Amino acid sequence: MRVFLTGATGFVGSHLVDLLLNRGYEIFALVHGESSHQPLLNHKRLCPVKGDILDAMALKDQVTSIGPDLIIHLAGQASPRQSWLKPAMTLAINTGGTANVLDAAVAAGGPRTVVVTSADIYGQITENSLPLTENTRPEPMHPYGVSKWAAAQLVYVYWIKYGLPVMEARPLNHIGPRQSPGFVVPDFASQIAEIKAGEKKPLVVVGNLDTARDFTDVRDVVRAYLSLAEHGKPGEEYLICSGKAVSIRLLLVTLLELADIKVEIKDSEELIRRSDTPRMVGSYAKIHTDTGWEPVVKLRQSLSDSLREWEQKWGM
Repeated sequence: MRVFLTGATGFVGSHLVDLLLNRGYEIFALVHGESSHQPLLNHKRLCPVKGDILDAMALKDQVTSIGPDLIIHLAGQASPRQSWLKPAMTLAINTGGTANVLDAAVAAGGPRTVVVTSADIYGQITENSLPLTENTRPEPMHPYGVSKWAAAQLVYVYWIKYGLPVMEARPLNHIGPRQSPGFVVPDFASQIAEIKAGEKKPLVVVGNLDTARDFTDVRDVVRAYLSLAEHGKPGEEYLICSGKAVSIRLLLVTLLELADIKVEIKDSEELIRRSDTPRMVGSYAKIHTDTGWEPVVKLRQSLSDSLREWEQKWGM
């Protein structure tokens, strides 16, 4: 079977490529050179396709020519902070780009399609609103959240108007190897590996360690995306999460245990986000009911694999 994949060179996309190849799929990966993060594998069933989700006509021609059985759309501007600097660009890529992908899917005969949005559409959440479900009211608090919420609405209207069998995947935080700095686990793991290698003083600078989030291993996340592509119900949205809230402090403590080192921990006012929701956790009941998916990779394994990657970068 053929899969047309956007965002294949990103953190999550690279893991999805691994999974799809292991499952025997033929992949046509849209590659936008300026935004590439991970190199594509050299594999006989992986075909790079140079393009841009903002080029609607070219995208439609490419997808129609390929004739995929599945489309999985991961590409996008992924930073809420960056979205405040370039709000119009964020909306163009995340919402307009999604519309272009869905138009291309319709033109190609309507293959099963998954659009990946984000749990950032929910904005500020109170404790009595937890766990998040697909019925929790979205109230995005930044242009990134708005762009993903608008993309989510497109999923439903394309199902209603065209009968396109499209599903929305709505992930919470995900972690694992290949994640770039700027996120909590690689930021901690890179510092710890550098300290262990003797290249940095035994000091880790942190923000609010008491904030708790729902973390899912990236390899479980990509299994969820493929499960939706194969078995999800068209027009529906699905939360992708672990169902457990984990404190940032536990992440740090576990990484230090795995590295077997002791460090000084220093608070930084610059890293503390005053508007942070203290605790966030979701429910994966809906995707489990409809596809049988559930997370299987343990938190400690995710952290161990992330740390090992950074240790290898320092020659350990």
